[in-house]
Amino acid sequence: MYVLVGHYVPQLAKKIHDYNKARHEPFINLKGFIVGNAVTDNYFDSLGTVTYWWSHSMISDHTYQSIISRCNFTIIDNSPSCDAAISYAMNHEFGYIDQYSIYTPACRAVLTTSNYTTQNIRFKNTLLRRRVNGYDPCTENYAESYYNRPEVQKAMHANSTGIPYKWTACSDLLIKNWKDSQFSMLLIYKELIAAGLRIWVFSGDTDSVVPVTATRFALNHLNLTIKTRWYPWYSSGQVAGWTEVYKGLTFATIRGAGHEVPLFQPKIAFNLFRAFIAGKELPKS
Repeated sequence: MYVLVGHYVPQLAKKIHDYNKARHEPFINLKGFIVGNAVTDNYFDSLGTVTYWWSHSMISDHTYQSIISRCNFTIIDNSPSCDAAISYAMNHEFGYIDQYSIYTPACRAVLTTSNYTTQNIRFKNTLLRRRVNGYDPCTENYAESYYNRPEVQKAMHANSTGIPYKWTACSDLLIKNWKDSQFSMLLIYKELIAAGLRIWVFSGDTDSVVPVTATRFALNHLNLTIKTRWYPWYSSGQVAGWTEVYKGLTFATIRGAGHEVPLFQPKIAFNLFRAFIAGKELPKS
């Protein structure tokens, strides 16, 4: 669930690190963590997301300028004019695409005969959400249908009342009531980098919800020293993406992957993970 992963991975790592520091010996032998297409900083995520839309021709110049001029990304709740500009982009300029993977087919299950059904999208706390994601693009539809079957809920002890309970992959209730979300993870990254943890951040480059531009904007403001300059990395003789190694953090992109990188590029994702575990830089050939 992308809304949380960029927060709970570094936050959990910090909790473990803090707990270990308070003991004579580490309770959990934490060496590092890897996180992908992660919500990192509300301001830079929002700015980077709108920039991605524009740079990938999802929105017009006029709409891009409207959003930039009307929206204050330093606050959580934006103005009605900002919401209107974003709503126009989504409902009139995006078209029916899979926003988590803009170059793959979208799920046809929610199409209607009168063009298409408007997707359930939010621009809340600078995060975009919608109901249909993944590739097979209808995976979430299948899951919702399955988990809403009474016999399935009963078998999983998820509903003891027997009264039908609506299960959904993304909870509007959670989003609306998540009041203690931190605005930025950058300070946590700085602390854990200073502690010597191995930290890798990767980004599938066809995700328009938590896009590569957002992550790069955020990480750039860590002002890290470059250890190995930007270069293409390879898998099976093909460019798998691009990477830059900093003192304390490695950033990598995965070419042609959407939000859930292993779903779209499983072999490349495996090679990325293997290099992370081994503590090696990604291959240059």
